[in-house]
Amino acid sequence: MTAIGKVSLRDTVFQRGQSKERSKLLVFNHAVLLLLTAFAVIPLAVLTFNSLKTELEIGQNPLGPPKQIIIENFAEAWDKGDFATTMRNSVIYVVATITAELILGGLAAYALARKRPPGSDLLMLYFLVASTIPVWMYIVPLFVQMRTMKMLGTFHGLIVIYIAGNAPLTIFLLRSYMIDLPRELEDAARVDGANEFQVLTRIVLPLTKPGFLTVGLVVGLGVWNEYTLALTFVHDPNRFPVTTSFAKFVDRFDTNWALTSAGAIIILFPVMVLFLALQRQFIEGLAEGGIKT
Repeated sequence: MTAIGKVSLRDTVFQRGQSKERSKLLVFNHAVLLLLTAFAVIPLAVLTFNSLKTELEIGQNPLGPPKQIIIENFAEAWDKGDFATTMRNSVIYVVATITAELILGGLAAYALARKRPPGSDLLMLYFLVASTIPVWMYIVPLFVQMRTMKMLGTFHGLIVIYIAGNAPLTIFLLRSYMIDLPRELEDAARVDGANEFQVLTRIVLPLTKPGFLTVGLVVGLGVWNEYTLALTFVHDPNRFPVTTSFAKFVDRFDTNWALTSAGAIIILFPVMVLFLALQRQFIEGLAEGGIKT
């Protein structure tokens, strides 16, 4: 066999070995993805099943599909949980918080990314650490401060708390998108006579749109699912958010799990629809932000 033939045979064997390794890796990756999918889908399936059962059937069959579909659970849960009021309140909290976060956080992130004031790196480290501190660490002094400012039990009081609590993560993420944007585009706009506000709105914002969408979704989901702060700082049932509706299904000695499951589906439905509609932009935004950070 010639030298060329030996090299060709060796290359073929090597390529086959690589192909087998890739096949094994793909099988492993698919197995992991299927396992993660099962962890995500099975609880949702069980929750959906239980929302369509009677309390007796949940006790007899807590995991399987319902023998008889009780669709009336959703109507009863809607009325008993007062979802018409709590969902309206949650929409107010979410929209107000996202709007303030994107405007104020976007301006702060732009200033930190482009102006680079002294101590900006230390400030970003502070924001990163502050975003990981649990709320229980400062809830008592926060309660005292809100009472002193006479903002307990008000819509704007709770909104201010949500804005302040999400601000560190918002600024950190938005700055990570803006800091690596090409400065040439901004300089060209300034040469053409654009001021800083025009540079921000016409150059920076379109380029960082995935980042703003990601931050909006993260903040919105956090506010929609929040329970502890709402229960601590709001005492009027007419101002409770949607997560407090679960308390309506708990009696002194019993919990109506059929209505609780139906209420959970009601709360999850708008979130799932929104995420499925924007999942591509959300994932792209997280990936881009992770790379730039």
